[in-house]
Amino acid sequence: MKRNIVIATLTAAALATGGTVAAFAAGDDDATATQSQTNTSAQSAADRDDDASEDRTAVRSGSVTAAEAIAAALKHTPGTALSADLDDDGADTWEVTVVKGDGTEYDVRIAPDSGKVLGAQRDSDDDNDADDRAELAAAKGADTDAREAALAAAAKGTVTEVGLDDDNGAVAWSVDTVKDGKQGEWKVALDSGKVTQDRDDDGDDA
Repeated sequence: MKRNIVIATLTAAALATGGTVAAFAAGDDDATATQSQTNTSAQSAADRDDDASEDRTAVRSGSVTAAEAIAAALKHTPGTALSADLDDDGADTWEVTVVKGDGTEYDVRIAPDSGKVLGAQRDSDDDNDADDRAELAAAKGADTDAREAALAAAAKGTVTEVGLDDDNGAVAWSVDTVKDGKQGEWKVALDSGKVTQDRDDDGDDA
């Protein structure tokens, strides 16, 4: 009889211990899931900051403005400037897209610290499709060119990119800026040069 009682007691203790272990295991699973969600949220936040971080790094790398880079590119390769981008892919150069009078497109690289032309390469991948022709026509007929658009938007911050944007048939210059560590996106009218905040931009600047 005593032997049966001892066996029953040991069995109950084992079940209780196992239950406790199972409970701890379940608790560990919840903690792991919570930690995983936290890590995912942190990664998403880091991804959202990537573009702003790259722009800030590029801005710190040189003192040549977008307007100056465009002017230097046009002096080297006369034509119509369609865009300028302060690239931060390791080269840290301004890349200005210029279309010459014969329709050929060139990417002109400008040093961000000296404004020196580092080279010009013809864009052999240019398809010159209907959209490209429409943008070129809009740029040629604009009262405000890319350099002037960059100058106008400079009042909102340091310009890191300027280019043409077609929003449902309404073509305007689209300009990205950085100010106090924050990005801004702006539209510059082709006719008047008026600067307005991009309606798709969630920034706080106005």
